[in-house]
Amino acid sequence: MTNAIKLLAPETIGHRILFIRGQKVMLDADLAELYGVETRTLNQAVRRNVERFPADFMFQLTQEEKQEVITNCDHLARLKFSPVLPNAFTADLKAKK
Repeated sequence: MTNAIKLLAPETIGHRILFIRGQKVMLDADLAELYGVETRTLNQAVRRNVERFPADFMFQLTQEEKQEVITNCDHLARLKFSPVLPNAFTADLKAKK
């Protein structure tokens, strides 16, 4: 068995980057899809290694932010019926609050 490297086109990732709280972020659902895992699996790994995810790298959306994302991003409509608030991951560990 060989490990194939899957290259992603920039436009595949570009539309998944959102601007929330003044930061460029990707939501857990999009990251999980890019990694080929379920969102709950990604979030479980984050919970098990919470010390690796400081507040300036990851935050949880509010209900209002979640609703705005669902309204404005067609590809995230599946979050509409999820009772869980999504996590957002910043691109920069030194992002300013």
